Amino acid sequence: MEPAFNRIHSLAVVGAKGQMGNFLALRCEKTGILVSRLDQPLEEAELERGLSEVDLVLLCVPVTAMAEVLDKVVPYMGRDTILADVGSVKEEPLRQMRRAWDGPIVGTHPLFGPVIPTDFDPTVALIPGREKDSEAVKAVADLIERIGFSGFESTEEEHDRSMAMIQSLNFSSSIAFLACARELPNIEKFVTPSFRRRLDSARKMVTQDRDLFVTISEANQFGHESIRLFRAFLSLAAAGDMDLLAERASWWWRDSNT
Repeated sequence: MEPAFNRIHSLAVVGAKGQMGNFLALRCEKTGILVSRLDQPLEEAELERGLSEVDLVLLCVPVTAMAEVLDKVVPYMGRDTILADVGSVKEEPLRQMRRAWDGPIVGTHPLFGPVIPTDFDPTVALIPGREKDSEAVKAVADLIERIGFSGFESTEEEHDRSMAMIQSLNFSSSIAFLACARELPNIEKFVTPSFRRRLDSARKMVTQDRDLFVTISEANQFGHESIRLFRAFLSLAAAGDMDLLAERASWWWRDSNT
């Protein structure tokens, strides 16, 4: 029988000094949820005090640090505590969490950063660690709703395939395009408003978040698959099939009246 979870009333945020960890901790605190903030160095006394009686442990750490953090955190967790992460890749981190923790596991991915645009509906992907973790997913979904977001359930593969396109390919195609464009002498004199918008949208990703995007691209096993698919569509462009590509691209606005 699946364990029944009450509402999450307390959680520990591991990585609370990071941008996303601090952001989520603040949202929870403002809602009246008891938050234990943990960060490096993860010392024994602090871990024992901060983890033993919380309902949820939320790992806001880089995917490259997951195994090391799990080794330090798991021994101090209560038996029924939900273990969750917020990473942009799900298959390998969830595999590591399953190896480390026999209790309930929920992979989460907030599809936004600490600064949310006013016209953006912030959602969170929720992935059960095991088939038996559906009740834990419901408890985390309830928490997500209470702090002002909405959640939807997915699978590890669906999530990672989608993020290989949304994050990894967006990054790799943007840097490839901009690297290609700089090869033309004096190109900066010919910048149009539409090209300026593309430069503006890419600037933070390339100049500030480059290491993050490189890390998550390398960690996503479907990244090369998405690049191969993109290359196939570029071949259509090279063959002159612009109308076909434009028609397929218009799918994103299929519900628009304009």
